[in-house]
Amino acid sequence: MKARTRLVLITLATVLGIATTASLGQWQLNRAAQKESLQASMDAQSSKHRVDAALLLATADPTTLVHQHALLRGQWLADQTVYLDNRQMHAKVGFFAVTPLALEGSGHVILVQRGWVQRNFEERDKVPAIETPSGNVTVEGRIAPPPGKLFELGTPSQGAIRQNLDLSQMQAQLQAHMLPVLLVQTGAPSEGLLRDWPAVNLGVEKHYGYALQWFGMATLMALLYLWYQFLRPYFHRTKDSKPHA
Repeated sequence: MKARTRLVLITLATVLGIATTASLGQWQLNRAAQKESLQASMDAQSSKHRVDAALLLATADPTTLVHQHALLRGQWLADQTVYLDNRQMHAKVGFFAVTPLALEGSGHVILVQRGWVQRNFEERDKVPAIETPSGNVTVEGRIAPPPGKLFELGTPSQGAIRQNLDLSQMQAQLQAHMLPVLLVQTGAPSEGLLRDWPAVNLGVEKHYGYALQWFGMATLMALLYLWYQFLRPYFHRTKDSKPHA
């Protein structure tokens, strides 16, 4: 009876372990499928016709244009430039320079992530020198959501150097109709800024790797159960039943 109870408990534990790890593997596969679908949607967006100011302003929800290429014309509001701290490029820490662009012929403003510049670590409160042309300029880039937020202690800064970009704060600061999307400027380095933006990586391969690990664990548990509960005892019985010389 003791051996039978032990077998039942081991069987239940094995079934539970296999079911858990297999379900986790399936969850990882589902996440991979979701991200592949999102990547396909992003690729489809980027292949559409380039957005101009007329289309951008005529779109009821500009966030539907995210990932599309754009060519906009307007004037920089240079004195409203903010520098997002602790942003990396080429494994170096610096700032993302964000300057509002007043779109030509309209009362609308869009924030432009113009590029990256290294910070001065000896004078941490000093903003770097970048060039901001006056007059009308043409800016090429892609429509994007606001940059990701980093952990921030205390209340958000209102100076030129900030940890994160707060759209409502910028809206109040500009006192103009600000679009809810960002333009990430692309192109060669200029005006003291680098624009080697990394390709968006949704980490699909990571989910397939995790799924393989979970399914591997489920398979290992099944094989160990089969070996220790059935195959090994069988071989021992077979060996013991052989006549001795």
